[in-house]
Amino acid sequence: MRGRLNAGLVAGGALVAVVVLAALVSFVWTPYDPTLVDAAAKLHEPGGGHLLGADKFGRDTLSQLMVGARTTLYVGIVAVGIAALLGTPLGVLAGMTPHGWLSELVMRVNDLVFAFPALLLAVMLGAVYGAGTLTAMIAIGVATVPAFARVARAATLQVMVTDYVLAARAAGRRGGAVALRHVLPNISSVLIVQASVSFAIAILAEAALSFLGFGTRPPTPSWGRMLQESQELLFSTPRLALWPGLAIALAVLGFNLLGDGLRDFLDPKLRRIRADG
Repeated sequence: MRGRLNAGLVAGGALVAVVVLAALVSFVWTPYDPTLVDAAAKLHEPGGGHLLGADKFGRDTLSQLMVGARTTLYVGIVAVGIAALLGTPLGVLAGMTPHGWLSELVMRVNDLVFAFPALLLAVMLGAVYGAGTLTAMIAIGVATVPAFARVARAATLQVMVTDYVLAARAAGRRGGAVALRHVLPNISSVLIVQASVSFAIAILAEAALSFLGFGTRPPTPSWGRMLQESQELLFSTPRLALWPGLAIALAVLGFNLLGDGLRDFLDPKLRRIRADG
């Protein structure tokens, strides 16, 4: 088991590192301007001046993938940040007062938000404020809040019955001090894992929203919109859909493997098993 867990963590970290590296490099260098329309390079085959070929507008595919990675990470970071900043305090609050009316209210509102998928929220926000990257980030972030709230609540309930928390409360420590000093440090590993898994979900959601026209708007490159633009040439030039589809699949796989690997690595029981072995 130890080798399998380590392999998953390493493989996930490597895939995520490739995506992050592509995004960082795109800030300083891309083979071509990803928004440059070049009629002479229309549907250029891979090789020569275009390593992965060019699309129907003559835009370099590799350059679009690199900048698309930047867009994907940007949306994911902001969306997961929104979800964590809103969901974690709500979950901790509900976990510290499990039998109060406030906890019940938080969880019922949480269930209500959970019923609205990111796509529906994006359509609603797009109708009011217009489609775009900001709309996608807010929609994905709000839709992911319930996941963080539930995970934080479950972890907080476990921490609240430990001896050191009971001793702190008996010593007269207020709820805020208990949350900051005892609860949050002890549920941080669970939240890190949830953030990694939520990042994978955010990548899929951003791609879906861009595919449907509710996400990143042109001319900014997006993996989802690259898939959408390749539809009409799917049978004649399938590589146009292959590259962004592969990028999405590998990025999602990377963050999922990273989340699973972190969960196993940070789990105290598994740490004890590794120590005894």
